Amino acid sequence: MEYAQILIETITGFLCLFVLTKVLGKTQITQITAFDFIAALVLGELVGNALYDKEVGISQVLYAVFLWGLLIYVTEWVTQKFKGSRALLEGRPSVIIYKGKLQYQNMKKGRLDINQLQHLLRSKEVFSLQDVEYAVLETDGTVSVLRKSLEQTPSRGDLNLTPQTVELARTLISDGEIVWDNLKEEGLDEGWLEKELQKQQFTSAKDVLYAEYKKGEALHVQPY
Repeated sequence: MEYAQILIETITGFLCLFVLTKVLGKTQITQITAFDFIAALVLGELVGNALYDKEVGISQVLYAVFLWGLLIYVTEWVTQKFKGSRALLEGRPSVIIYKGKLQYQNMKKGRLDINQLQHLLRSKEVFSLQDVEYAVLETDGTVSVLRKSLEQTPSRGDLNLTPQTVELARTLISDGEIVWDNLKEEGLDEGWLEKELQKQQFTSAKDVLYAEYKKGEALHVQPY
């Protein structure tokens, strides 16, 4: 009887969450804000605890899911009806690259480091910060990217030009620290890096937020 009860409660909880997701809309899945994340955790906890608590019946599971779903629905309605509440409940997008320059203070506010930013950019098929004119950290944790105008020109295939070898940009300095592995893999040393930094009026790697190197090009440096 106990196993049958767990089976019934599991199916009931699954159906409730499935219906609730359909009612609340696809944005609950594709655009997870901080509030949506908390809502998902609580809903899962409600159903999970109900499965293993013998004193909790199906009616109580349904009631708890209904109340929490109603709270989520009302919150979504408030954010749509009153624009001022959106920043509080959903947060605001922040510009992290402006006119090709990293906005360090905005990155700190968003708890975003260089490695995380590079990962997000690669998901947008951007492998070098030099290619980015603007980047915005969205409320769901993704990044929207506007490439520089030179990167938006027709491809070599469009112009019937001969393909050339593509070099991958290597991070040599991240958050003021030298990435030694990348430096060695490029066949470079600390002396070369210091000279390149001095050419751009930097006395030390500690003064640099980010620096990358691509064969055949000058060292690209971003200050704090």
